[in-house]
Amino acid sequence: MKNNFSAGRKTLSALVFGASLWMSLGMSPATAASPVTGAVIGLPDFADLVDRVGPAVVNIRTTERPKQNNRANGLPADDEMQELLRRFFGGNIPSPNGRGPRRQAPSDEPVQRGVGSGFILSADGYVMTNAHVVDGADEVFVTLTDKREFKAKVLGADARTDVAVLKIEGEKLPFLLMGDSDKIRAGEWVIAIGSPFNLENTVTAGIISAKARDTGEYLPLIQSDVAVNPGNSGGPLINMRGEVIGINSQIATLSGGSNGISFAVPINEAMRVSEQLKKSGKVTRGRIGVQIGEVSKEVAESLGLKSAQGAEVSLVEPGGPADKAGIKAGDIILKFNGTTVNRSSDLPRLVGDTELNSKATITIWRKGAEQTLPVTVAELDADKPAKGGKGKGGKAEPEVSKANALGLKVSDLSDEQKKELNLSGGVVIEATEGVAARAQLQEGDVLLQLNNIEIKDAKQFNAAVAKLDPKKPSVLLVRRDDTTRFISLRPTAK
Repeated sequence: MKNNFSAGRKTLSALVFGASLWMSLGMSPATAASPVTGAVIGLPDFADLVDRVGPAVVNIRTTERPKQNNRANGLPADDEMQELLRRFFGGNIPSPNGRGPRRQAPSDEPVQRGVGSGFILSADGYVMTNAHVVDGADEVFVTLTDKREFKAKVLGADARTDVAVLKIEGEKLPFLLMGDSDKIRAGEWVIAIGSPFNLENTVTAGIISAKARDTGEYLPLIQSDVAVNPGNSGGPLINMRGEVIGINSQIATLSGGSNGISFAVPINEAMRVSEQLKKSGKVTRGRIGVQIGEVSKEVAESLGLKSAQGAEVSLVEPGGPADKAGIKAGDIILKFNGTTVNRSSDLPRLVGDTELNSKATITIWRKGAEQTLPVTVAELDADKPAKGGKGKGGKAEPEVSKANALGLKVSDLSDEQKKELNLSGGVVIEATEGVAARAQLQEGDVLLQLNNIEIKDAKQFNAAVAKLDPKKPSVLLVRRDDTTRFISLRPTAK
């Protein structure tokens, strides 16, 4: 009886487990028993795939030489005395803390700096990894799965995309095939191979979580839930066909370890960068000399745009390509060379991939209408930010208005301020309250436009605010220091 009861419990447990599994898959027992359309997908076996691609994944070890300090032999005072005693008396000299002998390495002996991963691009020894893996290294060593080690030459590294290309001297080396990162799909299986925590040839698996995650970097990244940890950097993200679709580059973490959110550089972009690094050791990109921001839904609605897309120009570099083309702060860039700019992050990539000194067209939204302007693309200088005029000049003695329906007290700009800011009109904020204060407008901000209408002076501005519909949001073009942006406000009903 006892055995029958135990067997019954096991059967019941199995039924409960089965029902739970059906429910977790979104099926009822009746549904599960019925035939379903489409292929039934099981869990993949990665073993054959790993056997095939694993030999082309490498461990990258970097070293650097200790920097000399003020002293002739590069040793601090305590270590200097220990070295002096060792030279004269030989043997191991106990350390002053009583913990036993100490050994000082010569000051020119390389010390290990870090460990990363990479993969071989071709049989003649080109290797790809992350730029941050080799940044600052004096020597780079590449180790294969068969334990062969090569000293590598860094051909070039690009910090913007975090891609570096190395060269090792070898023949008939194993290498990986490149896939097409533009054709990946969220939900497909991928694996990562690398050296997390210096554990060589470690394989982890997961799925693509998002195809083009915008993290604020120069290019959108592939997001996956593959376990990626320190040391995985530079290793390949591989699809089920054994093709590289990305280079593991970043993780989102609070602890320093994997949280199931990792990011990889799309291989299509990495290969474009690698070709330039092979040829010249650097990457050249185009620029037009603007600083930009996202277009919010409220701003788009207030400006008459059909949707919240494009790049809002917050600053134009004086004398730069955009300035010469007639682009102004407050313009919304909708297209570049005919390609739609959906998000502000699209524009730097489109401009960056354009041939230097070539003519391009920019479609902008200004005062409720589209305009197309020609622009000549210049070379991007990593150390040259766009610069504008100063935000505030010396104040005159303005006539300050009362707070209006937007919660703003404003005054006219002095002639000196207009000259310094290169403006013909506008007003300066003297105080904020209500909706303006909540929108984080502040004293000293300069207001240039209200709902696409240029602001000439405080009298005209306050008269326009008095006519605003409190049921509709309004948009202000605001200049603060060197940047300009749109801010949406809803006026207070009187």
